[in-house]
Amino acid sequence: MSAIVRQSSRSILRLSTRRVIPSAFVRLNSTAAPAAPATEAPAAPVDPKIASIVDSISKLTLLETSSLIKELKTQLNIPDIAFPVGGAAAPAPAAGAAGEAAEEAKEEVQEKTIFNIKLESFDAKSKPKVIKEVKSLLGLSLVASKKFVESAPKVLKENVSKEDAEKIKATLEGLGAKVTLE
Repeated sequence: MSAIVRQSSRSILRLSTRRVIPSAFVRLNSTAAPAAPATEAPAAPVDPKIASIVDSISKLTLLETSSLIKELKTQLNIPDIAFPVGGAAAPAPAAGAAGEAAEEAKEEVQEKTIFNIKLESFDAKSKPKVIKEVKSLLGLSLVASKKFVESAPKVLKENVSKEDAEKIKATLEGLGAKVTLE
């Protein structure tokens, strides 16, 4: 029995010491282009009008392409999309970056119409009044309103119109709370 085990272990050792070359490393002596995989479907025919547009666009320089994109955005009312930072998007050309910075400055100048109301703090003497007002504003129970007020600073309401936000702020500040609009 031990002779059989020794014989089979020798044949296993011989097989494991042989060098096996994976098929990916085998060099083929062919100059022909590799064949396309059989799973790919043939390309759908492209409209000649679209093909001519693609050809025209592919011949444009980088600056011409930038101005084309700006013109298409204005013609079609397409908003700018913010890409995440980290190298995911290609850097914009210098001329385009200046235009985008000017547009962002215009957006910041526009008046904000939607606010978040944040309860910053409150006077210790006016705590019961603030709790009652928070209870009526949010529709919470008395215990939940007390926990909410005691956990200040905390956002009281989100996405509130300017008029409503100013009314709520005035009411709470009249009771002795410090409120900010974000």
